[in-house]
Amino acid sequence: MKESFSLDALLRENIKKLVPYSSARDEFKGEASVLLDANENAFGSPYSKNYHRYPDPLQHQLKEKLYQIKGVPTENIFLGNGSDEAIDLLFRAFCEPAKDNVIVVPPTYGMYEVSANINNVALKKVNLTADYQLDLDGIAAAIDAHTKLIFICSPNNPTGNSIRRQDIETILVNFDGIVVVDEAYINFSKLPSFTKDLVEFPNLVVLQTLSKAWGLAALRLGMAFASQEIIRVFNKIKPPYNINQATQEIVLEALQGVEQVNTWIKLLVEEREKLSASLAELDEVAAVTPSDANFILVKLIEPRALYNFLVDKGIIVRDRSKVELCEGCLRFTIGTPQENELLYRAIVDFYATDND
Repeated sequence: MKESFSLDALLRENIKKLVPYSSARDEFKGEASVLLDANENAFGSPYSKNYHRYPDPLQHQLKEKLYQIKGVPTENIFLGNGSDEAIDLLFRAFCEPAKDNVIVVPPTYGMYEVSANINNVALKKVNLTADYQLDLDGIAAAIDAHTKLIFICSPNNPTGNSIRRQDIETILVNFDGIVVVDEAYINFSKLPSFTKDLVEFPNLVVLQTLSKAWGLAALRLGMAFASQEIIRVFNKIKPPYNINQATQEIVLEALQGVEQVNTWIKLLVEEREKLSASLAELDEVAAVTPSDANFILVKLIEPRALYNFLVDKGIIVRDRSKVELCEGCLRFTIGTPQENELLYRAIVDFYATDND
């Protein structure tokens, strides 16, 4: 177990001194017949279902259900308005504006850089290697006394590959700041989640989401798993009612569908491998990056022209051709078998037309 880590040494002074807002639902917990403490509308809501009461600020029922699914104790779970809320809270808790810095490893999820810019925190970029793995020497050289966070997306977006576990562990052991492992796509990978390592690494924060495999993107519910100490910091600075009641209810119901989700995951992985193999056989495809996610990054001839052709066909993919280390690439989300077939046939048609 890592023993040199000090959360207190990383926290901003104003966060240490912060007295969090105490909501009515924080002060009273339990059942009552007359609630006159939170200035709610006692007559109800102009809707078929009443939403006039404030929601549970700490989402206890949801966390209990996630504990049953994920095996992570409720005290180690933070729920946010998408993973983006947890990302922003990390900056606000640990990074002194115009003083501290964070490290990202491009190509990667763009929200880390956006949050850094919003919070006026310097961003250091250490590019992945040619095979989309961590440059450990480069990261070590970039760390200084003001480096507070290192963000690692695995499986990585937009490349789809998993980052070598041993390399992530090397950083966890040797870096005294917070290491954030973003596992938004972990459900599509055979590799184990880092949530099993929270006790061993007190400087580890694992991000996951219900937007991908669980198909709940519109509800905006993300998860952060970390030590109880870090979760307490998140809860201290988050908005009082950051997850609304309707989202809590719908997600709680959706979490009953584990078997359905597992069936979808199996099918998506099969479709991913099928589409990857089919595209790799095309002469115009230079490379298909092996993926552990629900998308594939494909290097092709004339990617922008192909992108426009697909748009005209009503097929929308992601153009990553101008992203460093992804030159000439489009990113294809894996859809239904029918959608994947439409995509493949459209690509074949484009190159056949282009060659006429």
